[in-house]
Amino acid sequence: MAEITFRKEDFIKDDERYKVEVDRGVGKGVDLVVERETENGEYEVIQAEIIRSPDERVFIVWSEPFNGRVVSDEYKKL
Repeated sequence: MAEITFRKEDFIKDDERYKVEVDRGVGKGVDLVVERETENGEYEVIQAEIIRSPDERVFIVWSEPFNGRVVSDEYKKL
């Protein structure tokens, strides 16, 4: 799986939190890692909530919008 990037502007407000839909091609059983872009352009791993809807849509949920990306933890096994 290639990384999936998203921007602050992609988030929508959902009650008290914000969510962004990521690619529907994310496979079942794949361990996903969410990384947030820091002010200096590097990425840090965060423990964001990942929700999969019944129709296989995948959402990242967080307290505020941020620039980031989703990667599979499979890259660690290479």
